[in-house]
Amino acid sequence: MSLPRDDAAALSARWTEGVLLKRDVFSTVERGRFRSDAGEVDAVLRRLDQVPWWSYIPARHLFERERRALALARDLHVGPELLWAGKQALVRGFINGVALHLAKPHGDLAYFRSAKTALRKLHRAGICHNDLAKEQNWLRGNDGRAYLTDFQLAHCFKTRGRLFRIAAYEDLRHLLKHKRSYAPQALTAKERQILARKSLVASVWLMTGKKVYRAITRGLFNFTDREGGGRRLVNDAPALIELIRKNPDVHDVAIVAFADRRSGVGLYAFVEADQTALEARLRNDLTAAKGPKPPEHIQVVQALPRDAAGKPRTEILQLVAMNQLDLIEPMMSSETDRAFLKSILESRKNLRDRFNFEATVPPAPTGVITREGG
Repeated sequence: MSLPRDDAAALSARWTEGVLLKRDVFSTVERGRFRSDAGEVDAVLRRLDQVPWWSYIPARHLFERERRALALARDLHVGPELLWAGKQALVRGFINGVALHLAKPHGDLAYFRSAKTALRKLHRAGICHNDLAKEQNWLRGNDGRAYLTDFQLAHCFKTRGRLFRIAAYEDLRHLLKHKRSYAPQALTAKERQILARKSLVASVWLMTGKKVYRAITRGLFNFTDREGGGRRLVNDAPALIELIRKNPDVHDVAIVAFADRRSGVGLYAFVEADQTALEARLRNDLTAAKGPKPPEHIQVVQALPRDAAGKPRTEILQLVAMNQLDLIEPMMSSETDRAFLKSILESRKNLRDRFNFEATVPPAPTGVITREGG
């Protein structure tokens, strides 16, 4: 399948390919540059021409929902701006920010106030997002404000009827679940009541519809989206970690996923060990074990980056795997962190999907953080 002639002609004249962010059975998402009427800007392209024939109808439905919602929300400044839309592709603005699961805004009350404001603007326009349980659909902008992304499940209502009120309530409840995770002390009594009471529709959905949805998406469509990782991250990574840890020279291992132009979703293993020449032996062991397909990349490091609790900082490692180095610097808190990360970056394996990034740690942040997928 290829893009319609009009879409292909418009994109060839205005789109410059950059980094592949995500590919699944519902769309391909790329980051690049788009030549708008106001000049060239950072942007995100969603296209349907590379989806399998058997998932095209639901993919098309999701595409149309996103296009309608983005068009209606164009002037709200709470999500990406719709820059261009064709029959099987659309281009939306790139938001300077990081996803909630990477930003981790612990105690950031201003962020959650802005998130509530953003949601209120969206609902006043008659738009319910319907997919805000995912932390990757919430962004923390470089201005500290909250933005929403990935409107594929959004619904645009003409009236504020009962169905709208239920959907809006669930949007708010999911926001408050994130607030409970990162700023529980700031929850009001009313917000705690909302968290404690699901709508009847949500309760029925969890007991019935969600099980059917998972059976279709994970079974029929072979689709799993754990922060964009897919089935390999969910099913294969734990088994691979267990196999790698059997090597006595391995201290620890972390596996993350990245979008790969050839295989769709690739796995990147970061192995903590003293012997940097361990990679070939590990790859041979994984192949001989005849288990899951070995990771596309294995990188041996002296030490994994860890949080205060001692757990590997997989959010940092995922950005290394995706070769999106401009996101990492703002997440470094000290010169020690930067020096430590530099050694990892200089020997990283994924050099194919580049977006004008340097091979070393960038200089101190200038206030611009860039990230958006989904």
